[in-house]
Amino acid sequence: MNKYKKISLVILVAFYVLAGLNHFRDPEFYYAVMPHNLLYPKAVNIVAGVAEITLGLLLIPIKTRYWAAWGIVLMLVAFLTVHVGMIFKAPFEAEGMTITPFFAWLRLAAQFVLIYWAWWHTTDTEKSLN
Repeated sequence: MNKYKKISLVILVAFYVLAGLNHFRDPEFYYAVMPHNLLYPKAVNIVAGVAEITLGLLLIPIKTRYWAAWGIVLMLVAFLTVHVGMIFKAPFEAEGMTITPFFAWLRLAAQFVLIYWAWWHTTDTEKSLN
């Protein structure tokens, strides 16, 4: 694995572990961006946080990286509805942050970058972080 892919992997692991922890640090932000008709938003937030932490950590061992990366891809695809919904809700406040239509569109576009980034690591065949 080349050094850029190793760096990418380290950042990806840190990103998902920290993003998952943020679901517990600032759950109100996630409740604000979730669709209003979503059942059990607190449970969904907890499951999303645990999934992000778990999948992020499972990216570390080569034996689980393929499945963890695909899990992240699927999770991000599932979250697309949240980001599309943000576009229709914008502008709105989420924990002191104004979500503008521009930001909502930018966040939706970023979702596809994140999907590609996780997918890129489904092709890792060498031990990494060594």
